[in-house]
Amino acid sequence: MQPFLVELKMTKILIIGSTGQIGSELTMLLRSIYGASNVVAGFIESAKPQGELFESGPAAAVDITNAQQIADTVRKYRIDTVYNLAALLSAVAEDRPQLAWHIGLGGLFNVLEIAREMHCAVFTPSSIGAFGHNTPKINTPQDTIQRPQTMYGVTKVAGELLCDYYHKRFAVDTRSVRYPGIVSSLTAPGGGTTDYAVEIYHAAARGETFQSPLLAGTFLDMMYMPDALRATIELMEANPDRLIHRNAFNITAMSVDPETIKSAILKWLPEFKMEYCPNSALQAIADSWPDSMDDSCARLEWGWLPKYDLHAMTLEMLISLNAI
Repeated sequence: MQPFLVELKMTKILIIGSTGQIGSELTMLLRSIYGASNVVAGFIESAKPQGELFESGPAAAVDITNAQQIADTVRKYRIDTVYNLAALLSAVAEDRPQLAWHIGLGGLFNVLEIAREMHCAVFTPSSIGAFGHNTPKINTPQDTIQRPQTMYGVTKVAGELLCDYYHKRFAVDTRSVRYPGIVSSLTAPGGGTTDYAVEIYHAAARGETFQSPLLAGTFLDMMYMPDALRATIELMEANPDRLIHRNAFNITAMSVDPETIKSAILKWLPEFKMEYCPNSALQAIADSWPDSMDDSCARLEWGWLPKYDLHAMTLEMLISLNAI
C-alpha cells in the first residue's frame, strides 16, 4: 500500500478488535503513520495477536464487554482515540443473535461511556447491512429508511443512533462509515455475507472451480482493503466543522455481482471456472441489502474518493496471491 499524507490529530490510539479482518491491517497502517508505540493493539484472550502485529507495538487484553478493562487500558496508555472494531459479522450474527447484541451494542455503550468520561474520540463502523428491503436499492441515499431484518443490521442502525446521541448530548467526537463488502488478500474472511468476493480470488489463485453462494445478478457494493483503511483514517482526521452526518457515511468503490468479478478474473486467468451453489441464508441477507450506495456526502464533507476499481483490485489481488 502506498503511504498517504494526513494532518495528524490523533496521538494515542487504541484498536479494539485488532486481530480481526480490518483491525489487523488497520493497526499496522496506523503504526506506520503515528508511530508504533502510539498504537495499542487490543485483543481478547481467544484471539491474541501473533507475529508482527504483536511484536511491532504495544498490545493489551481488551474485551469490549469488560468496561473496566477498557477504562484501565485507556488510562494506562493515555488514549485519545478509540477504533472500536469488535463485532460479529452478518452470517455469524444470525447464528448467535444474543452475542451479536451483547458485543455490538453493549460493548459500544461501554466504549462511549469511557470516551465521555475520558474525552476520547471514537470510530465505530457501520455497514451496508444497516439497510433493508424497504431501502432504495439503487444509489441508496445517505439519509433514507433503515429497517434491516438481521441482528447484524439492527446493531448497526442502533449503533449509528447511539453514536449520534453521544455526540449531540455529551459532545463525544464520534465518527463512522458504512462499509461495503471489503476485499483483502492478507486476512481471511470472517463470516460476512460479502466474503464470497474474497474467496473467489483465493479459489482462482489455487486453480479451483469457485462455488458461489450468491446468485448471478446479486449486486453489492465492494471496496479493496487499502481504500477502506484510507477512508477510515481520513474520516478520523477530517475537520469536524465540515462533518454533517458523522454516524455514518456511505462509502463505496464498485458495485459487482459474482459474474462481474468472474469476468475480471478471466482477463488474467482465462481457465478460471465458477459454478453456483446458492446458500439460501446468505442470499436472503444479500437480497435485503442495496445494489449500490450514493456516497456523495462523504465526498463532499471530507473529500472521500476511492482509488481502486474492480480491475485494479483484481490485478493486485491476483498478484498478491501469486496467481499471475
